[in-house]
Amino acid sequence: MANRTVKDAKSIHGTNPQYLVEKIIRSRIYDSKYWKEECFALTAELLVDKAMELRFIGGVFGGNIKPTPFLCLTLKMLQIQPEKDIVVEFIKNEEFKYVRALGAFYMRLTGTSLDSYKYLEPLYNDNRKLRRQNRNAEFELVHMDEFIDELLRDERVCDVILPRIQKRHILEENNEIEAKISALEDDLDEDMELEDDATKYQLEDYVPEKKEKERKRKRSKSRDRGRRSRSHSRDRHKRDKERKDRKDREKERDRRDKKDKDRKDRKRDDEKYRDRDRH
Repeated sequence: MANRTVKDAKSIHGTNPQYLVEKIIRSRIYDSKYWKEECFALTAELLVDKAMELRFIGGVFGGNIKPTPFLCLTLKMLQIQPEKDIVVEFIKNEEFKYVRALGAFYMRLTGTSLDSYKYLEPLYNDNRKLRRQNRNAEFELVHMDEFIDELLRDERVCDVILPRIQKRHILEENNEIEAKISALEDDLDEDMELEDDATKYQLEDYVPEKKEKERKRKRSKSRDRGRRSRSHSRDRHKRDKERKDRKDREKERDRRDKKDKDRKDRKRDDEKYRDRDRH
């Protein structure tokens, strides 16, 4: 009974919400100590306290596939199906970053394409560090914006296959969502304006010097072209002479070969006539 989905729960993506987690991982979660001791009879109100105790994110680890508390609480949320307002409050929570990560993960699993982009994209501005436990039970550091990017782009996160969502550009073309505006766009515009002003002042200060450099460059180019043309003419004359000498040598060789062939033919004919006369 403790592992069943609540009676009034709605199906998510056409299936039981708990089935979004693969069966073998689900069974490992049910058998885990954390699930039995910390998640038993857990309600949506008490779930917040457990989420505040999280110290890292992750899926399963070890050779015998042990689930992390983060994954256990995710399955508990799928089981009790808290109200959307509670999940949104999880995402908006700025004090506890792992509560925000848990809410974002749950929203990505259960929300529509519009909800995923609407509630998760603002978290790109959160650059706080998160500890994540990998399959080898080792901890690694990631940032919140990296984790959100994985949720919106990757097919599997924390060893759970994420439901497919529509591409953002398709939703924009259908006018279902506004075009994405980067939070860095204003800073980039200011930097570009400052660079343009600096370039303008530099041009005003160094116009004479620039003109002098251009004249020197043109003179240098003209001298280089003259040297290259003379060098090219000498090379062409040298190639023509070598080509002519090679042709003359080939003609002389052909004449010698022809003379040798004629001499051999005459000798062969003389021998043939002498043999005929003897017989």
